[in-house]
Amino acid sequence: MAKAATPSKDKLVDDLKAIITDAEDLLALTADQTGDKLGDLRGRITERLAAAKDKLSDAEAALIDSSKKAARATDDYVHEHPWQSLGVAAGVAFLLGLLASRR
Repeated sequence: MAKAATPSKDKLVDDLKAIITDAEDLLALTADQTGDKLGDLRGRITERLAAAKDKLSDAEAALIDSSKKAARATDDYVHEHPWQSLGVAAGVAFLLGLLASRR
């Protein structure tokens, strides 16, 4: 089940990275604009982008860590129970074969 959630988490991380990049580009394009309100807004956005980058890198590290833990747990289980793992794999392959042959 953890594998099914991973692509959506990866997409979310990629989308957030794109938003941060776009916001940075927008800040760079408006750098020559003047005014107190605009300067304050630019400062707040810069601070929030820095915070978002930190949170995003933490979330990405947590995602990688949980993926590695799941892979290690699976590897350990297969090494501890090779015949059960082989049986499950054969059963899944058989079911997929049945489903594919129906079409």
